[in-house]
Parts: sequence; C-alpha cells; structure tokens
Amino acid sequence: MLKRILDIFIAIFGLLISAPLVLPFILIIWLTDFKNPFYMSNRVGKNGKLFKLIKLRTMKVNADKKGIDSTSLNDPRITKIGHFIRKTKMDELPQLINVLTGSMSLVGPRPNVKTETDIYTDVEKELLTVKPGITDISSTVFSDLAEILKNSKNPNLDYNQLVRPWKSRLGIIYVKKMGIFLDFKIIGITIVNGISRKLSLKLITKLLIQINAPEEVIEISKRKSKLQPHPPPGANKIVLSR
Repeated sequence: MLKRILDIFIAIFGLLISAPLVLPFILIIWLTDFKNPFYMSNRVGKNGKLFKLIKLRTMKVNADKKGIDSTSLNDPRITKIGHFIRKTKMDELPQLINVLTGSMSLVGPRPNVKTETDIYTDVEKELLTVKPGITDISSTVFSDLAEILKNSKNPNLDYNQLVRPWKSRLGIIYVKKMGIFLDFKIIGITIVNGISRKLSLKLITKLLIQINAPEEVIEISKRKSKLQPHPPPGANKIVLSR
C-alpha cells in the first residue's frame, strides 16, 4: 500500500514539473510527420497481463512492424528529433501515466514485449510476479543499451546473449529484496545517472554489495569489461536464435 501511495504522489508531481519540458517536444514530434506523437506498445505486466506502455514516439510511424524489439544507437527507424529525445530519456516520462493508472510502478523490472517473455525460463518468470517499473537497477547498468547494440546485425539475438542474462538477474534480485528504502535508493541513482554514469555505476556497485548480490553480477554491473554471451538465469545454454 505504501509503495502505491508513493507511486501516485511522485507520478503526479513528476507529470506537473515535466509538462513544460515535454509539451514542446510533443508538438515538435507531431510537426515532423503530423502523426500521433505518442507511441503505445503492448508490454507484459504483473501476472502476464498485457498493458499499453506510453512513450514519446522517437521512431518513424509503423517502425515496430519490422519485428525488431531491441533498438541500436544507429537504428535507421529513429527520427532526427528521436535521437535527442532518447539520449535524454525524455521518451520515458509519459510512463508516469502508466504509474497513475496502476499498470506500472516507479521502480520494478522493466516491462518487456510478449515475444521476449514467451521465452523466459521458469526462473525469469519471477519477474512477472510484480508490477514492472519505469526504472530499476538494470536501467542504470544498461542505460547504454543502444550503444551496446550499435552496428549489430541481429539486435534481438545480441540483446538475448549479452544483456538479458544480467538484466534478468538484476531484476530477480530486486524482486527478492524489494522495499521502499531500496526504491528510494534506485530512484536516486537513476537521477545521478542522468548527470554522471561513472558515479551511478559506483553507487550501483555499492548497493549490490549491500544487498548481498552474487559476485559475478556485481562484476558485470561495474561495466568495466566487454559483455560476452551468457545463458539467461535458469538455463545452461546461450540463446542461439531470436
């Protein structure tokens, strides 16, 4: 109940203070092609229930028809203004509406598309026992996701081999340790990440040590070494097709 009250309070506050910043970009997006400036996409929420995720549209209309779920930095589907909006993470702000409606929380495992959750292992399905969030630990660790997938010939496969194994592990750690104080820490680190990624990664490392995360997860979360293909939690083989 306390988490829900916090969600509502911060969502309302966030929408009010971000409106002067977001509204001009809504107009700019609309003026580029006179199409809906919002992107509504089906995502899988708590207990596998589908909901419409709301974002500022950063891609060309019908870009999602190509079946590519993971987006690289140089994805040709992204519009010119879309690159800037994605870089500032401004496209995520409308998700505060999802928080108000109750389909999402401020903090929780990032929501995924059904084609991804359909291939979750039994261990990963624990991610669907709580509401998805706007931010979580992996949001900082992999805030450079577009850069990771840059020049990828198969973004969906590379995501499943390089990012999913650790993103899922971090999400499961949150589910097991979740609480109001942890949420406040994650929100704070998310804000810091917008200013200094280097500092935010240090704070994430410190947080993971405090909550007794596995050593291999802590090392990956430092992001000091190149990501290598790894099996997702609950599996002993690397994903070979997607």
